[in-house]
Amino acid sequence: MPTPIKFGTDGWRAIIAEDFTFDNVRVCAQAVADYLNDEGMGNRGLVIGYDNRFASEDFAAASAEVAAANGIKVYLCQAATPTQVTSYAVLSQKAGGGIMITASHNPGRWNGFKYKEQTGCSASPQVVAELEKNIVRIQSEGGVNRMPLEQALENGAVERIDPYPAYHRQIEKLVDTGRLRDSGLKVIVDSMYGSGAGYFKKIMSGATAEIIEIHGERNPAFPGLQPEPIAPNLGSLINRIKDEGADVGLATDGDADRIGIVDETGRFITTLEVFALLALYLLEVRGERGAIVKTITTTSMLYRLGEIYGVPVHETSVGFKYVAPLMVAEDALIGGEESGGFGFRGHIPERDGILAGLLFLDFMVREQKSPSQLLDYLFSKVGPHYYDRKDIDFPAAERDSIIGRLSKMKPAHIDGASVADIDTQDGFRFLMDGGSWLLIRFSGTEPIMRVYSESDSPDRVQRFITAGREMAGV
Repeated sequence: MPTPIKFGTDGWRAIIAEDFTFDNVRVCAQAVADYLNDEGMGNRGLVIGYDNRFASEDFAAASAEVAAANGIKVYLCQAATPTQVTSYAVLSQKAGGGIMITASHNPGRWNGFKYKEQTGCSASPQVVAELEKNIVRIQSEGGVNRMPLEQALENGAVERIDPYPAYHRQIEKLVDTGRLRDSGLKVIVDSMYGSGAGYFKKIMSGATAEIIEIHGERNPAFPGLQPEPIAPNLGSLINRIKDEGADVGLATDGDADRIGIVDETGRFITTLEVFALLALYLLEVRGERGAIVKTITTTSMLYRLGEIYGVPVHETSVGFKYVAPLMVAEDALIGGEESGGFGFRGHIPERDGILAGLLFLDFMVREQKSPSQLLDYLFSKVGPHYYDRKDIDFPAAERDSIIGRLSKMKPAHIDGASVADIDTQDGFRFLMDGGSWLLIRFSGTEPIMRVYSESDSPDRVQRFITAGREMAGV
């Protein structure tokens, strides 16, 4: 039986050599080629990028061979590249779309296949439906075309490109990198063995700022960490900040489209706090105005900022494939999600961990404040907000029974707080009087239940998370 290939919140991910095989990647590439040709965009070409995972460059080459055999010019990145840099190359090359070989933050034995639309954004649900329909047809009927890479390179059907210069020029338009280079900041960067390695150094080198990078080499095993920039994975970064007396720590995930930030004391700034801080920077320091787009897992602080600065706040399901179209439709100032992925107006409607980190540094420099002082300033405006998320493994066979149990839950109170509303748009979200919330969602790729909460004290956040776990019976 053919492998079921389903796209999750952003592309298809699977375990290397089990389901993520060259045959299946070629099927996905053929589905993309058919889609582009059917839509009349094949003549515009296709950008293909890849990360630092095991054999990612080979899976990218296999995708290029298929696209070239279908008459589509391929712009193949010449080295491992962050997802957003591949996405920006779709724009700079005026291509019809892009493929990115990456499993983002998943453990090292995983890899993945993402499709980017002509705008550089993640594939919309409508495009995903077309790709999946093509995949089913190809798996049942065959029809994967292929041109050897050497031949495609020789006849010009595939061209190797360096997407960095165009991306760098774009970054220079969005942030004053000269001010950052002259800032004297001491920054520890944890690239988590990902494809963002070297980017902060290249952009900020040459003046008084000091950039110290850890985990900047390629190691597909991701030894000692999972490439997701959250507190449990950032012990090395936290220790280096303390040892070096650094001003701030930045971490990017496996494909560098997400950012994690650690303050000068070694405290991890939650992704919800980072989202609110970036919104505050754009609204107050830069004086910009525009809508904010958030997923249901992000902070209610954004609603308060929307009230203070007179801008609308829109909410979507989890996944940048939902955030990006709304950002475009509303000409939004910023859009983001709980995973640490943020997009910005004037750029591609895509998460960009590199740009997010640079904007945060600019906030520090322009306000002459440390990260902890910026957070205090934020709380002085919106009140204290605390957040945590727990990822809980469960037997895959019990998924339906757990969901069934939760669907029957109609609590009037959780930890003494009155439940004002229950939202099942994307998981099970319990909204409490006073602004606290509890959310239970399930991973689309792994047997993991995620329990999220935001409230006005750290202790209460933990009590809500415990209550959520008890409700699920896991």
